[in-house]
Amino acid sequence: MAEGERRMDEHVAPQHDVIIVGAGVCGIYQLYRLLELGVDVTVLEAGGDVGGTWYWNRYPGARFDSESYTYGYSFSKELLDEWDWSEHFAGQPETLRYLNHVVDKFDLRPHMQFDCKVRAATFDNEARYWRVALEDGRALTSRLLLTAIGMLSAPTMRTIEGVDDFEGVSFHTYNWPAEPIELEGKKVAVIGTGATGVQVISESADKVGELTVFQRRPNWCAPLHNSPIDDEAQARIKASYDQIFERCRQTPGGFIHGPDRRKLFEVPEEERLAFWEELYASPGFGVWLGNFRDVLMDEDANAEFTSFIADKIRGRVHDPVVAEKLVPKDHGFGTRRVPMETRYYEAYNRDNVDLVDINETPIERVTPTGLRTSGRDYEFDVIVYATGFDAVTGAFDRIEFTGANGASLRDKWRDGPATYLGMQTAGFPNLITLAGPQGGSVSTNFPRGIEDAVDWATELVTYLHDHGYRSVEPTPEAEEEWTEHVKEMYALLLLSKAKSWFTGYNSNVEGHDKPRYLIYNGGAPRYRKRLAEVAANDYEGFVFG
Repeated sequence: MAEGERRMDEHVAPQHDVIIVGAGVCGIYQLYRLLELGVDVTVLEAGGDVGGTWYWNRYPGARFDSESYTYGYSFSKELLDEWDWSEHFAGQPETLRYLNHVVDKFDLRPHMQFDCKVRAATFDNEARYWRVALEDGRALTSRLLLTAIGMLSAPTMRTIEGVDDFEGVSFHTYNWPAEPIELEGKKVAVIGTGATGVQVISESADKVGELTVFQRRPNWCAPLHNSPIDDEAQARIKASYDQIFERCRQTPGGFIHGPDRRKLFEVPEEERLAFWEELYASPGFGVWLGNFRDVLMDEDANAEFTSFIADKIRGRVHDPVVAEKLVPKDHGFGTRRVPMETRYYEAYNRDNVDLVDINETPIERVTPTGLRTSGRDYEFDVIVYATGFDAVTGAFDRIEFTGANGASLRDKWRDGPATYLGMQTAGFPNLITLAGPQGGSVSTNFPRGIEDAVDWATELVTYLHDHGYRSVEPTPEAEEEWTEHVKEMYALLLLSKAKSWFTGYNSNVEGHDKPRYLIYNGGAPRYRKRLAEVAANDYEGFVFG
């Protein structure tokens, strides 16, 4: 189409047809699709370059826990043929190189603005477009505002007194300095043992002088079993991309790992133990997502497998007292996000690694020289806060979204999000949340989920243009129905009983101490089918202006 042909309104023309917030995996693909249509679009990125989570998370050990070749984009055969992944689970530097390669290959960078942090976005009810205010003082307007701001992009700090008093080096893992940090011989503290903390601890234990880990709640972890991709495997992967992506489309999580349809107690004990040994020795999320189908749904089945994993931990950690501290007691395996690890438990066998249970000796404050617990003072050169994120809605809360008639998105979602399909929320016309709460991408292998969301959003943009519409938003009834459906899907899984970011809990964020229904647990195939049905029925549940 000719340049400008897709401009949506000739009477009150905003500066852009579309503004995309975020230049990570999702924003990159959405930009590519809209440029195909000839849409006037710009991307606003808070970071200094592309990459999103892979730009910010530079900490040691940061890498995929989904297979590299299932994480890359599927939309271009030429891209698939020319890119070689070096490892089955690529590290952050390689992933960032990949995303830069994609951006440069398709000449997307000229349409991106970096170091552009969005402060506020307000819907102009009369003109029917969005006014976006940046922290640099500029203001932009667009007919549609598409958010690609990431589900884990709002880091949270523990509320510890004296954080600013520390005279050494300290930072949240999300803000790991771009310049290399010298850790060799240093006394290092890591606060937190979630997925990020596990990776940092595993990678750093044999490099630092002393490592002290401060743990509040242990997680169930399983070995990643990463390895290089040799030439033969590379050729086999490239020849099998159609089958790989089709397999991802069929599984609930968008991974190559799908549930075993047998029930645990239907299988003789000796056979299931052999199956579990095979899963534990296999690479990737199979141990979590490829298990018997009732392990994540039935408490008795889950307890059996949880006991198996607990024995694995005890077998890998030499000190039985330390081992028991690393065995979770408050939730079963897989009911929270499972960190995939490489020699994590073995790190605690090292003489230079100490584990501190802050339930026994709480951290009282940060001092100029380190940390003080109820038990003693510690001196450190470096403090690493692996204290997680205000997941899914946190990035939205840090932008002041104001919808039609002055409605505040932060206020609307204070007790938990309400959306239609995870793509829009009533009262906020023309705001499309590509990787937002209650959408399919948040609970899946992310690129597989966002390709579904972006493709659907792109078709919606086309529909708006073809019908001459200036605005779209869901009805309150459609939003209520979808939100209830999301809650029903939670009830099917044991994760609904565990306190984690899956269920909206975060003790570091005020008000996040009760269930919040953030993710869609119905599985990618079911979600994809619903998206298709809504579109086929002239976007049933949406109101067009």
